Amino acid sequence: MAEKKRYTDEELEEFKAIINEKLALARRDYNQMMRTLMNADGNDVEDTSPTYKILEEGSATQTKEELTQFAARQQKFIQGLEAALIRIEKKTYGIDRVTGELIPKERLRVVPHATLSVASKNARKG
Repeated sequence: MAEKKRYTDEELEEFKAIINEKLALARRDYNQMMRTLMNADGNDVEDTSPTYKILEEGSATQTKEELTQFAARQQKFIQGLEAALIRIEKKTYGIDRVTGELIPKERLRVVPHATLSVASKNARKG
């Protein structure tokens, strides 16, 4: 029997459902981070004592930097998931971009935006 070159439409639908679920959660988390960064939830220190305010501002600066980095990673994750949906539509999803072979289903269920198999990814690191 010839080796499979792509996933079936049914398999692609399964991956699409996984991706859409992860995408909804990722967008929700990203939006929450952005609301926090923009102080839309109103947790401010304007009416607290000056000493506490100085300590709070230092902590808030570090937290905002960390949150900004996390938001950027989350945005990249969202873009990866959206690109995976495009590959599903083009029926090229799950194909290792280095070897052209199918990425194992187990990997795609865990990392649905993967474009490399574990072997290809490890080969690039070396």
